[in-house]
Amino acid sequence: MENLKAMNSIYVGWDSREDIAYQVCEHSILNRSKTTNVIPLKQNELRDSGIYSRDTDKLGSTEFTFTRFLVPHLQEYSGWAMFCDCDMVFLIDAQEVFDQVDDKFAVMCVQHNYDVKEGTKMDGQLQLPYPRKNWSSMVLFNCGHPSNKKLTKELVNNPTTTGKYLHRFSWLKDSEIGELDYSYNWLVGHYKETEITKPKVLHYTLGGPWFDNMRECEYSDVWKKEVINLYSSQ
Repeated sequence: MENLKAMNSIYVGWDSREDIAYQVCEHSILNRSKTTNVIPLKQNELRDSGIYSRDTDKLGSTEFTFTRFLVPHLQEYSGWAMFCDCDMVFLIDAQEVFDQVDDKFAVMCVQHNYDVKEGTKMDGQLQLPYPRKNWSSMVLFNCGHPSNKKLTKELVNNPTTTGKYLHRFSWLKDSEIGELDYSYNWLVGHYKETEITKPKVLHYTLGGPWFDNMRECEYSDVWKKEVINLYSSQ
């Protein structure tokens, strides 16, 4: 942890179809943390700057399907940084997640183990089952780890580099993937609270209240309260 900078960086995936989800996620982080910078990971900006050049992925469910793997490059292969999907709400200070880092790992994430049954996502995109599903939806990248030097801009942009290869962390050995508690990537609709287990970061992976057909989904009240706090603070 001594390698952490004074301010932690969290790259949040931004999608033009889910701007409100991004805004709420960003607010939930910044409202609870004084040690965190939030950086929107916008594909169009990465294209304009020459960092991202892949053709549009018709099977990609979001605009950040591939760009999340540019985080070590964007960090100049130094220090730790986090990526997370925009459909998340932090209920804790993000510093708590960064406090889990262990320099022996190249990445750290919640290692979900569940079967996907949904054939179509909330936005009409296909819900495809694959090993290590949702592991890459929140990732702590040890950007200076030698194995992450393989995660170059050229590799991410190469059309032969598949989503499966990246989302399964196939450039790494299994021993280089550290595990976070599942409370830090609580899959709404999959995990259930107990007296001792509560969510710390909600992930509306099946769709959140910003979609018409998910207005009253589980934990919708939490997201709606965050929206109210967001607009009342502006």
